Amino acid sequence: MARDDWTTPLKRSAQLAEAAWHGRVLDRWRRISERAASSSLIKLRKRSDRARELREALDRTIQVADDRLALPRIGSTVMRTEPGTDWNWRPELWRILFRERGAAQIPRRQEIGPELTLFHDCDRSEIAVRQIRNSGEDDLAPYGLRMEILGFDGSFLSIVIELPPEAVEGLGKRHLIRLEAAVETERPLSVYARFNVQHGPNSDQLTEGLPVERDGAVVEFDLGYSEINEKRVDRAWLDVIFEQPALNQIVLRDLTLSRYPRAEL
Repeated sequence: MARDDWTTPLKRSAQLAEAAWHGRVLDRWRRISERAASSSLIKLRKRSDRARELREALDRTIQVADDRLALPRIGSTVMRTEPGTDWNWRPELWRILFRERGAAQIPRRQEIGPELTLFHDCDRSEIAVRQIRNSGEDDLAPYGLRMEILGFDGSFLSIVIELPPEAVEGLGKRHLIRLEAAVETERPLSVYARFNVQHGPNSDQLTEGLPVERDGAVVEFDLGYSEINEKRVDRAWLDVIFEQPALNQIVLRDLTLSRYPRAEL
């Protein structure tokens, strides 16, 4: 008998046994629930403690299952790109679940994962950040970043995203850098994106306004207008800057970067 011929009945038997066991456990807890009002306090305390332990395990299973089964799928790298694209990337925060999903009273410099850092210059921090699960029909990224800002007595709030080494391999003036970001806010505010390239001891910056659009907005940085030394490029990063963000909630549902050749002049 082939292996698949005898393993299939075993699997079915195991599945039936698991279903029967689950039914018995469920029936038992239904009976406990029905008798809770008349149970002795000693029994009720023991069963309450066990129910809490069970609920903790169940809640964790449901949370993980909801994350894994919901769309977009965790780890998704699906993104829109232009013909000729030779590099594209979505930072980890928008792809995978972080162990520490949120923080409050953010200090002036706060790392949020290995690639993203939040900066501000407030004397008193009233800023909270949290990684959230995307579930919209048009969402391509599994996760998003939500920032809640109450009072804000500083002059700037920005997130800095460090690009991987692959982004600067062969990077030159012939390239366009494409940024696509899906941003939504409770109140209107101005957002700017600044692409930075370090070449030797010098660095160049290209800045563009970033439209606030939940469905995604695109800006492009044309390195043909920069003064980079192509032979010495060794690092690149992106600043996303928010003007007057007080009393606002900002959600970055997606953020992707890619590069492709510019048209010949």
